[in-house]
Amino acid sequence: MSSRAPLLVVGDTLLDLDIAGHAERLAPDAPVPVVGRADRVARPGGAALAACLAAEDGREVTLVTALGDDASSEEVRNLLSGRVRLVELPLRGKLSSKARFLADGRALLRLDDGDGRATAATADAEDAVARARAVLVADYGRGTADALRGALERSAAHAPVVWDPHPDGGAPVAGTCLVTPAAAEARHFARQGTPGRTGPAGGADRKTTGPAGWLHGAARDARVLLEIWDSTSVAVTLGEHGALLSHGEAPLFVPAPWKADGDCCGAGDRFAATAAAMLADGALTEAAVRGAVDAATRYVADGGASTVMTAGRLLGPGADGSGARSRTPAGAFQRVRRIREAGGTVVAAGGCFDLLHAGHVEMLQAARRIGDCLVVCVNSDASVRRRKGVGRPVVPAADRVRVLAALGCVDAVVVFDEDTPERLLDELRPDVWAKGGDYALADLPEAALLESWGGQVVLLPYLDGRSSTGLAERAAGRTAPVSRADRSAAEAAGS
Repeated sequence: MSSRAPLLVVGDTLLDLDIAGHAERLAPDAPVPVVGRADRVARPGGAALAACLAAEDGREVTLVTALGDDASSEEVRNLLSGRVRLVELPLRGKLSSKARFLADGRALLRLDDGDGRATAATADAEDAVARARAVLVADYGRGTADALRGALERSAAHAPVVWDPHPDGGAPVAGTCLVTPAAAEARHFARQGTPGRTGPAGGADRKTTGPAGWLHGAARDARVLLEIWDSTSVAVTLGEHGALLSHGEAPLFVPAPWKADGDCCGAGDRFAATAAAMLADGALTEAAVRGAVDAATRYVADGGASTVMTAGRLLGPGADGSGARSRTPAGAFQRVRRIREAGGTVVAAGGCFDLLHAGHVEMLQAARRIGDCLVVCVNSDASVRRRKGVGRPVVPAADRVRVLAALGCVDAVVVFDEDTPERLLDELRPDVWAKGGDYALADLPEAALLESWGGQVVLLPYLDGRSSTGLAERAAGRTAPVSRADRSAAEAAGS
């Protein structure tokens, strides 16, 4: 299936449901939104989500989890079919499910149902743990990790174990390679392990206040957890900030590559699954945490858990790294909606942006000054190859997106597969479509489309002598840069 090392995921499975629609009025009998035109989307949750995310990366994944004979368990089995190998433990009670009710992308209510728990280990499950080359424990406090605690402790002696803890679950087994609590979970466990602690980092310490208080608190909590858990390292996840990795001494802070706006549900599972997978492949812990921060940030920017299942099928990444989720990331559309609701102006710009240069930056900065939000539409790798030929792009889509998203003038980045961004623009419906001045309106098939909803196409000044193609040729030693003025003078002289 893949040259990547297989991964075993052990933990509690949930059924996650999104009931999403549109709210245009309040109910006459109560001040609550009326949600209409709702769609129901089911997806694996908990340990099953972590397993699916790892499998989505092209890895062989086995999931050890508790399932029963209830309808929710059967639905999860169907969702996982063909995605991961299942090793089941018996479940007492009904499988837990979590239903989110959303209106126009905003959560209104969450309804939890089911209190099922794993009852006992099985020989097949213990054998799977014993043979595992790497293990991710996604503990949601419903008994699976507890049932296999002895087998997991034996496994930790010879294979990397990553433990994603839950306040209702137990401590990681001795010898765990990496524990990945969120900041609130780290605070909970540190307080629990040190009686009398009253603050997020123990007592009233002035270092836990001020702009970097969250960082000081996370560092101290990590040190406490390393003392009370016999684990090699702790990575405290810090949401939009990134993660803090501690081995007991000065911690390593791994910042998020950019601030991602989107659905953060499942981001911890994405983080833990990536870290475990990279450790399975032999990466150092520091590299695994860096990769996990990047993966979790992209996951949120792409729309998070709400994009994992569409029409009952798991969406995997495309061959060029610009998977189906990245082509229409929910984060971009949420940003556009917020700007519109506030009466602002949405600007979009597009291109290949293969080798980002000063001309690109100047154009994007000018575009952002036109309005209140700039969405950059980027050609996928396949689209660039069709337009530019073999050998292009020089920089793959995932890296181009990351560089563009790091620019302060860019609010969101969306990848599209077609030769032109017309389909994407029809979905975004920006007020302004900005292009570099080396285009003429006659060359832009998007112009008529923008006019159809009252949008405006604008050309922005062209910074002479800059192009990705020119940079690529110069890097290959084929030519020296020639400005338009020099070229015009040469033509006028008849050369």
